[in-house]
Amino acid sequence: MVPVGKGIYMISFVSAIVVLIVGYLVYGKVVENVFRPDDRKTPAITMEDGVDFVPIKTWKAVLIQLLNIAGTGPIFGALMGACFGPVVFLWIVFGAILGGAVHDYMSGMISERNGGASIAELSGIYLGKPALYIMRAFSVLLLLLTGTVFVTSPAALIARMTPEALSNTFWIVVILIYYVLATLLPIDKIIGRLYPVFGVVLIVMAVSIGGASLFGPGYHIPEISFADLHPEGLPIWPFMFITVACGAISGFHATQSPMIAKCITSEKEGRKVFYGAMIIESVIALVWAAAGVAFYGGTEMLHEALSTAGQSGTVYEISKTMLGTAGGILAVIGVVACPITSGDTAFRSARLILAESLHLDQKKMWNRLIITIPLLGIGALLTQLDFNVLWRYFSWSNQTLAMISLWVASAYLLKNAKSKYGSLITALPAAFMSAVSLTYILMADEGFRLSAGIAYPAGICFALVLFGYYAFRLMKQ
Repeated sequence: MVPVGKGIYMISFVSAIVVLIVGYLVYGKVVENVFRPDDRKTPAITMEDGVDFVPIKTWKAVLIQLLNIAGTGPIFGALMGACFGPVVFLWIVFGAILGGAVHDYMSGMISERNGGASIAELSGIYLGKPALYIMRAFSVLLLLLTGTVFVTSPAALIARMTPEALSNTFWIVVILIYYVLATLLPIDKIIGRLYPVFGVVLIVMAVSIGGASLFGPGYHIPEISFADLHPEGLPIWPFMFITVACGAISGFHATQSPMIAKCITSEKEGRKVFYGAMIIESVIALVWAAAGVAFYGGTEMLHEALSTAGQSGTVYEISKTMLGTAGGILAVIGVVACPITSGDTAFRSARLILAESLHLDQKKMWNRLIITIPLLGIGALLTQLDFNVLWRYFSWSNQTLAMISLWVASAYLLKNAKSKYGSLITALPAAFMSAVSLTYILMADEGFRLSAGIAYPAGICFALVLFGYYAFRLMKQ
């Protein structure tokens, strides 16, 4: 049910977009100055192999990075996060500027400084050998969950738009076949050619939905408030911070940034590619969070739509109704391309991490094939699980990996930053995400189901212990 009335120009929504842009220009520059990019040759030049290490123009690298990281997270996650109310705008904006974009930039640039190494290898270098083995297993597990989530969600949406004979299972098979090709072939053959096109579609789609939410008849975007409006009574802390992952901060991005770190031709373009792509993704998340509450007229109706029609059905209804048939098709193309172009790179990243650990040269097709086929086979089996269960485990794993990646970046900056206090730009969000991650798994149904009275203090103590150890290392510098 869509409310009827006059469209209202919402100050909070527009202000949030402006703050994201200013954040890129100002805080992004601060982060860049802490890292200090220089004129050294990048791995794309020194290690070019025609498969994974391939020089790519900066504008293409930005769009490829955007498609890599912007799966269904900034759309589905933002819609589910909007059920908590307009407080979600604050998390998307400040989570992205102070956490997510910093996380993505550091993950990409530290990888570039280490020959394009994966987040698992970087963990071993800066946190020690135990972290290496833990992160190899953890990151591959996350990538399998990610790839599977990004098979089932677009397949469900395409099935809704095609004849009944072309079932959900049919589209899952089609997408998995595409994933085989995208995982095996050189990055510039499919990814380098298709992603920039889909990136433009995704941006046009977000602009269209955002414009319709602001100026369309009967849509009202509520102003920012701190009220918890979730119909099921889920507490904002920590559930909202887990639900809205990719639009604010996402550990999955730490597995994707090293892929593009192998392709950038100048360190000084890193802010555009890594920090900039995350800010664009956050704008997309903001648009969909606003569109959800504007279209359904509140969190209760939005939650009901998500519960009955599912995430894909909700996106399809919003797109088609807001933009008409032609606009709806454009929007749905963007929403379908979004997860598919993150799912394939999820499996590609998993291939690269396993290749690193097994020391298999990826120039040879056979070496790529013997890793890729089992990975996609496991992914095919996981598609049989319930999407909502997969999403919850993906979301928690995602934010836990973000926590670890930020501590890796903090260890790097302690060692390499011009000022040792520069490492605070990663240590503070790392501590915050440490509290989020532990508190959630202690409280959640898929976790230990403990009360807030136990989980809240435990999460805070966990964050304080880790930050205390970091502070000890900082004072010893």
